[in-house]
Amino acid sequence: MTTRMRPGTVGMACAVTLALSLAASVACAPPGDSAATRTGLRFQVSFPDSLRSEPLTGRMFLTISPDSQPEPRIAAYNSARQRIARTPFFAADIDQLQPGESAVIDGTTTGYPIGSLGDLPPGDYYVQALLNVYTRFERSDGHTLWAHMDRWEGQRWAFSPGNLVSEPTRLHLDPAQPRTVSLELSRILPPIQVPPDTRYVKRVKIQSERLSKFWGHPFYLGATVLLPEGYDAHPGLRYPVIYVQNHFSLDAPFGFQTEPDTGQALFSRMRQEAGGKRETGYEFYRSWSSPGFPQVIAVTFQHPTPFFDDSYATNSANNGPYGDALLEELIPYLEDHFRMIREPYARVLTGGSTGGWESLALQAYHPEFFGGTWTFYPDPVDFRQYQLFDAYEDTSAFYVAGAGYGAPERMFQRSPDGQPVATVRQISQMEMVSGTHGRSGAQIDAWNAAYGPVGEDGYPRRLWNLRSGSLDNTVAEYMRDHGYDLRHYVAENWQRIGPDLVGKIHVYCGDMDHFYLPLAVYLLEDFLESTKSPYYDGEFVYGRPMKGHGWQPMTNANLVRTMAGFMADHAPAEE
Repeated sequence: MTTRMRPGTVGMACAVTLALSLAASVACAPPGDSAATRTGLRFQVSFPDSLRSEPLTGRMFLTISPDSQPEPRIAAYNSARQRIARTPFFAADIDQLQPGESAVIDGTTTGYPIGSLGDLPPGDYYVQALLNVYTRFERSDGHTLWAHMDRWEGQRWAFSPGNLVSEPTRLHLDPAQPRTVSLELSRILPPIQVPPDTRYVKRVKIQSERLSKFWGHPFYLGATVLLPEGYDAHPGLRYPVIYVQNHFSLDAPFGFQTEPDTGQALFSRMRQEAGGKRETGYEFYRSWSSPGFPQVIAVTFQHPTPFFDDSYATNSANNGPYGDALLEELIPYLEDHFRMIREPYARVLTGGSTGGWESLALQAYHPEFFGGTWTFYPDPVDFRQYQLFDAYEDTSAFYVAGAGYGAPERMFQRSPDGQPVATVRQISQMEMVSGTHGRSGAQIDAWNAAYGPVGEDGYPRRLWNLRSGSLDNTVAEYMRDHGYDLRHYVAENWQRIGPDLVGKIHVYCGDMDHFYLPLAVYLLEDFLESTKSPYYDGEFVYGRPMKGHGWQPMTNANLVRTMAGFMADHAPAEE
């Protein structure tokens, strides 16, 4: 068959070729001793002293896309994090790179989702380089580290203020043809624009003494506060508070916005797949501002670390004392500056995914401080089901245990109908390319930083080797023994914390969660249902059939009504 290409279809043809090539690459393995690594195609990336006059340390990215919009750096970042599209990128560490000197990306540089430049299909592409700039930290534990200092962007290397980028350049690339391409970083990404305050939404940012001391560098915590209708008109009233745990965002709690949503950009594909009760931010605003709606304050935190967009709201050997900083610095600040009721019954928690783990952990660690949690699809809460493997007993994160030669690979993500989306190996490679020493800013590294021990080099020790998948069970045991396996923590401490948790635990999870999270939730439920003296008296609700990550059985407005009613039922008589 002969195919004629119309003018203007080069980019589309290249995209199709690239997609077919990547689809044929099952294992997504890093480059080894192959023809692909011996390609003569190479890139030299430099920056002028007019842009930055001092030497820079960081991670140099080369991003390659068949399209110019969005910019290749954005397409590569989004495709890697969403695990949907496949836009190649390659990266290498640089150490004190001088202005005018070049960092080299060539066939030996590891890439994602293809392992090497030599595997790139010939065609026309837009290429762009980006330098994710690192900061030197002299920590109070005696370790000196280089890592990316978050600048209120949520550890997103493609968007971080201060990072250096080149302009997208259209090139014809053929790995079979030796060629050296020179790229110059020509601009610095601008600061994040924080949305202005309104009569409903207020934002605060404070320096944390605890975190600044630990990191040897100024560190900040933030919060976005959603005030109830009539807050300014009733200066004598104090209000109960809902603490909404989530990934880093400057958006208002529950997606609140006073203008109608355009399209459905508010919802990701995954959340649409999940099913359950959804509403737009505007619909939530209409409920929030309507007569008779519960009068509460809602709060989200901003607490990025050098390893992730979120600290998991807990003290950590790698991240530092974030749990103490949130409870002893940020919440007291909020209670001093907003009219919040300073009583346990009037502080409740909710959140999903990372925020689900956090909401449950905060309630379990501080049962006398918080009045209840409504936890949705939490990250693994029992490390015997760390997604699909037993972190204490299994030897590989990549392969199914006991299957012998030719063992199938474990999945990291699926769709709610069971279709595979990405393997643990593929996600491990994405993180390995995004950053060495736990600095990818992505999920696996986030868990290591939040739960795991510090390595001899000062960076987080990994639960598994990102290249081989080999599990280090001693890291899992450290995580368990330091309280991060929440089922184990609650079971070990039930006689002490159980009386303060009665009636406070409410957990919701889709039965076909994209990340296999209900498997650990079932184990937590098994323990809590077995409790006596006291019985936990909470609830576990599962979305069926085929409800995925993001499922919840009620709208956010009805969730607020439920939590507000619970707080009202548990308020002292005089309240």
